[in-house]
Amino acid sequence: MADMTGDHLARVRIKNLLLRAYIGIKEEEINNQQDVVINVTLRYDASEAIIRNEISAALNYRTITKQIIAHVDGNRFALLERLTHEVLAIVMEHHAVQWAQVEIDKPHALRYAESVSVCLEAHR
Repeated sequence: MADMTGDHLARVRIKNLLLRAYIGIKEEEINNQQDVVINVTLRYDASEAIIRNEISAALNYRTITKQIIAHVDGNRFALLERLTHEVLAIVMEHHAVQWAQVEIDKPHALRYAESVSVCLEAHR
């Protein structure tokens, strides 16, 4: 196998995680769960994972996904901005993550739009 040196910053994407939550401030939003679609992109140094080829050396994105599900699914949030911030904080709790971006869509929030989304990012 060729010796590939250079950047081992892996870009991991969790795509279109579909959950349901109470989100909003209007009465129908407070009383009815709505779909939210979560997309997470993160970067971490995958050098050890590449060299060792073992799960213990890799960032466990299954754990991150389970934490997001536990935090969001069926819970209440007034603002999409706050929900996005909280999901980004969950991702950044993992010290291997060097940069992350979270975008959360609220489908059909506006009459003529497919969705409204809020996107936040953080880095260390």
